[in-house]
Amino acid sequence: MANVLPYRPKAGEIPTDPGVYRFRDAEGRVLYVGKAKNLRARLSNYFAPLHTLHERTRRMVTTAASVEWTVVATDVDSLQLEYMWIKEFDPPFNVRYRDDKSYPFMAITLGDEAPRVIVTRNRRIPGAKYFGPYPKVWAVHETIDLMIKVFPIRTCSDSSYKKAMASGRPCFPGQIGRCGGPCSMKVTIDEHRAMVDDFVAFMSGGDQRFARDLTARMREAAAAMDYESAAVYRDRLQAIDAVLNKSALVLEDDMDADLFGIAEDELAAAVQHFVVRGGRIRGVRATTIEKEIDISGADLVDQVLQRTYGDAAAGDIPRHVFVPTLPGDTGQLEQWLQDRRGKRVTVQVAQRGRKADLMRTASINAQQALMLHKTRRTSDYVARSQALTDLQEALGLEEAPLRIECYDVSHLSGTNVVASLVVFEDGLPRKDQYRIFGVGETTDDTDSMYQVLTRRLAYLDRPDDDDEPLPDATADGEVVTARKRPRFAYRPQLLVVDGGKPQVEAAARALADAGHSEIALCGIAKRLEEIWLPGEEYPVILPRTSESLYLLQRLRDEAHRFAIVHQRKRRKRDITSVLSEVPGLGASRIKALLRHFGSVSKLKQATPDEIQELPGIGPRLAQAIHRHLADG
Repeated sequence: MANVLPYRPKAGEIPTDPGVYRFRDAEGRVLYVGKAKNLRARLSNYFAPLHTLHERTRRMVTTAASVEWTVVATDVDSLQLEYMWIKEFDPPFNVRYRDDKSYPFMAITLGDEAPRVIVTRNRRIPGAKYFGPYPKVWAVHETIDLMIKVFPIRTCSDSSYKKAMASGRPCFPGQIGRCGGPCSMKVTIDEHRAMVDDFVAFMSGGDQRFARDLTARMREAAAAMDYESAAVYRDRLQAIDAVLNKSALVLEDDMDADLFGIAEDELAAAVQHFVVRGGRIRGVRATTIEKEIDISGADLVDQVLQRTYGDAAAGDIPRHVFVPTLPGDTGQLEQWLQDRRGKRVTVQVAQRGRKADLMRTASINAQQALMLHKTRRTSDYVARSQALTDLQEALGLEEAPLRIECYDVSHLSGTNVVASLVVFEDGLPRKDQYRIFGVGETTDDTDSMYQVLTRRLAYLDRPDDDDEPLPDATADGEVVTARKRPRFAYRPQLLVVDGGKPQVEAAARALADAGHSEIALCGIAKRLEEIWLPGEEYPVILPRTSESLYLLQRLRDEAHRFAIVHQRKRRKRDITSVLSEVPGLGASRIKALLRHFGSVSKLKQATPDEIQELPGIGPRLAQAIHRHLADG
């Protein structure tokens, strides 16, 4: 592979102005679109020596056959042009968005003569005002049912409205009290429009003036002994309270903001978008993003905001936007949003208080969404079949690897070295066959990997009646019975190790020494998600959207998780056994100590005075605990 790309422009040809650039392949298809404050500085990064580039960036620039750029007047213009081109060309190496679902919205058709409120997934109704998205359709209907008790606006279909207005007879929903439009023959078009405006104003900010106004009217009617009217106002007030209680006040009651929680790994990201209006969460949208080339957290935030607000109406852009990481061009992004909104917009990171708490909630939801996304992909039958087929082709296997074993070496600051083994069959985890290997003495991770695989491979050659358990074996961290567990009777088609070239070479030596070189082997390096094969100088790069890479990533993550679970239980068991040697310290007091200090390290750092603060632990016992831990 040549180290210099043939289409590389001369240094003097690239301007230093802000602009947007496009990489194209030999057929002219746009592969990647990006923006830069300085085109020459940015593009020079892509034309560095190939061996210094990120693996996936290298794949993009070597796939491309040309690069072109467009100079713009300002950084804000480059942001706008980048968004337009990404939307137009849908480049395969830019991040790809997959909304988890089509969300239902509440829409008020303000473009109609008599606007109505509906539930819809169509975001392109002319003149409509939208609220949401809502997680479920029933949640929208429930909110509408409560709202029309306070603001009885039209709910009937357009055909029913036209028929009622032409015949002079109320529409059927109007006859049963479910429609309050002019077709009900109770209000005029102008009166109805005023109620619609109040409906929109309330939903836009949960305006408390409606509750105050209804309270005042109820009291006036009660004072005038007009109890029927007072009861009507009371029922409307209860409906308002029900709507407000369904969305708790999470920020200041005059705060309009969007919060974006983002969780990502090397392949994908999940975004949780919380829509807060009037201090209350009015909607939540979940989006999954697939990353084809390496992208920083700041650039990812930039792309998310562009996509969210690129086609948004001015009224859908809030005053405040909170993100986990500020994009590199925050000022230009704020200016772009301000131009679209017509008012000032700030993009910032929530540092403290309720905003930071809500951001943490959004981030936790994003982490769970990312985990669910990965789990669903690997548990889907079609996706699993595709993953195994892709692995067979990518690794040059004679058959699909129906049984895969993955190994991960773990330790605590160089001590308590263990290796986890997880098993996937037909693309699904077999947790009953997970194992932990203890490693007594070792020089480094590669030596540990060699030892563990040598021990495991020895069981392939044992006679059928030998069913000794694997050494130091546990079942997913759980306590097992004394029953002998059957040995691994099935030979794996593929061994996967967590690590790069050194770990793979160590595993290959173990396979060769054990006489089982027929078993396929690969390693997955976490930093770049590269797939290493034994004896190869360069890694295999699987497409980031491929099912096979998701399967390997799930294997690696599961092996790491299983090792961590075992280490934590082992650490807790070790400290419990150490503390149980202290005279006068029983199980309940040990639990109280660990619960009070939160961790073993903090307990070891505690002074005798701090230890004796716990009820039931006196000065002498505190001294004994401190001395025992110090000696240990």
